[in-house]
Amino acid sequence: MSAGLFTERLLLRPPQESDEAAFLEAMTASRALHDPWIFPPLTRGAYAAYLERVRREDHRGFLLLAREGGALLGVVNFNNIIRGSFLSCSLGYYATTLGARQGFMLEGLRRLCLWGLETLGLHRLEANIQPGNARSLALVRRLGFRREGYSPAFLFLNGAWRDHERWTLVDPRPSLKRVRS
Repeated sequence: MSAGLFTERLLLRPPQESDEAAFLEAMTASRALHDPWIFPPLTRGAYAAYLERVRREDHRGFLLLAREGGALLGVVNFNNIIRGSFLSCSLGYYATTLGARQGFMLEGLRRLCLWGLETLGLHRLEANIQPGNARSLALVRRLGFRREGYSPAFLFLNGAWRDHERWTLVDPRPSLKRVRS
């Protein structure tokens, strides 16, 4: 998957070592946009740990880059990929200030959700979102995710256990019965 995926306006590809400076600059510039919802890597060490994590078999990471100019517009991660009879993952995503409110996350996530279902062979994509994060909730609704429930004290973020709503996109194909390893 090293060549990347494309949409009309985006190149979607795994992060690389050479992306470090642009990534850290974009995340530092986007702190106000991310707070209090997400805490992306902000240091060289944290970026190196991020690369190590998304290169494991149970994770995948993608940068959303502008096809024209290459600006970093967002990040999408497939976290904790579980194979066997579950075929599921936890989806994480965040825009940068350069990509906010322009439909890039909708465009990129739409393409990557399809990739996760078809190429990774997943049956279920789960997004866990804090109830006050109206933009993220609106995004998953537009993508066809369905609210499955509420998880009190789900993740420890910014010094406290935070409640989350659980939203899922399930592959409807009845033929998806094969357990992949």
